[in-house]
Amino acid sequence: MTKKNPSTESLTRCVTDSINQYFDDLKGQKPANLHAFFIAEVERPFLIAVMEQTGGNQTQAAEILGINRNTLKKKLCQYKLL
Repeated sequence: MTKKNPSTESLTRCVTDSINQYFDDLKGQKPANLHAFFIAEVERPFLIAVMEQTGGNQTQAAEILGINRNTLKKKLCQYKLL
C-alpha cells in the first residue's frame, strides 16, 4: 500500500467530510447529476487558486495542472474566470 503524504490525507479528509455533510444536508433525498455538480463545485475554486498562485499566467497554470493551455482557457471561460 502506498503511503500518502500529510497534505494529501488532509485534502482527502476535507473532501470526504464535505461529501458526507452534503448527503446529511439532503436528509435522505436522492441527488441527481452528482458527478457534474461535484466537479463544478470543486473545479472552479481549484482553478482560482492555481491562477492566483501563478499570478494569472495561463501557461504556468496549465503546466502545474498538467493540461493543455487551450483546455485551461476553455475551463476558465466555462467558469467565467476570464
